[in-house]
Amino acid sequence: MADPLADKLAQARTRLLLDHPFLGALVLRLPLVAAPDSDWCRTVGTDARNFFYNPVYVSQLSLPQLQFVFAHEALHCALSHFSRRGHREHRRWDLACDFAINPVLLAEGLRPPPEVPIFLEYKGMTAEEIYPLLEQDPQQENQDQHLYDGQQQSGNDAAGARREQSDQQPPNPRQAPPQPLSTAEQEQLALQWRQRVAGAVQQAMQAGKLHGELARMVEAFLHPVVPWRMLLAKYMSLTGREDYSYERASRREGPAILPSRRSHEVRVTVVVDTSGSITDGEVNEFLSEVNALKGQVRAYVTLLACDKVLAADGPWEFAPWDEVRLPQQITGGGGTSFVPPFEWLRRQGRHTDLLLYFTDANGDFPPQEPAYPVIWLVKGKGMVPWGRRLQLN
Repeated sequence: MADPLADKLAQARTRLLLDHPFLGALVLRLPLVAAPDSDWCRTVGTDARNFFYNPVYVSQLSLPQLQFVFAHEALHCALSHFSRRGHREHRRWDLACDFAINPVLLAEGLRPPPEVPIFLEYKGMTAEEIYPLLEQDPQQENQDQHLYDGQQQSGNDAAGARREQSDQQPPNPRQAPPQPLSTAEQEQLALQWRQRVAGAVQQAMQAGKLHGELARMVEAFLHPVVPWRMLLAKYMSLTGREDYSYERASRREGPAILPSRRSHEVRVTVVVDTSGSITDGEVNEFLSEVNALKGQVRAYVTLLACDKVLAADGPWEFAPWDEVRLPQQITGGGGTSFVPPFEWLRRQGRHTDLLLYFTDANGDFPPQEPAYPVIWLVKGKGMVPWGRRLQLN
């Protein structure tokens, strides 16, 4: 005999695959698991492995609404919401994830069930950006169940009561709630879903049906913009890390000749573009980050200011214990050229382990890359011909 509900579920997934191939390809990765008469799946939910549904709830949805809830659960998995919570509060994080997804699906033309919360003011924001904007103890409830991170229960510990009951009688696999994911399972599933997202992107692009807010969300997930502070800390730490050397052997007694520990003294050149496109507040923020990092790696900093020419009253030298800051009054020649700082280092015969250039990247570059590493911290969309570009986000 035909099962009307099974036909309805299959029809919704097929329609989603045809109209929204990216979302449809992800939905097909989630096996359907019915959860009848369950208090842990009132509507629909996922544990990042399966799509759980309450037959009574699903039977009340229209086909377009069913497509919406399918896509909603698939995006939770595709965006690895199950592994990104960290130490954030459980229910508040779940709401932030829902609020990040729902405006995107609405922009895709999908029709949500009437009880689904959609706040357009969060459009284009990630769950991490939405989370601090929510109340400490939000009154809003999730429409779906995020079953990868423990039970969504209010009041007493219903999950604990179920565990006690499970010790007395074997659980019904169709009704037993899934267990929270371990850290190892989260990492494994996150990698698996990232691979699935990449495959779904290719499939959707071949069909010409990946665009708008969804395309931007997927691009940001697959190619995240790492905060520039984190990357700057990484580069400076690598430059100034301690190492071992046999140039001066250890004086420890014994038959073996051991290397001695050598602390590398870091010479960093910092150049600030003063052509007018970068505000004083942004310069001070950048320099405060340099101050915080240079003490950790014992860096000696040479500070230069340049627009079209170097500031006449520079350079300024700072030891690891000094605060790096620009003088209040700086002279310059207008325009923008990145050549003078590199020429000055060459003429002075200065050794530098790293050069940091804070700029909008709109100007004339030296024709050749120097032998030392260069990091451009770029405000705006300007590109650089060589060196490592960090976007100030």
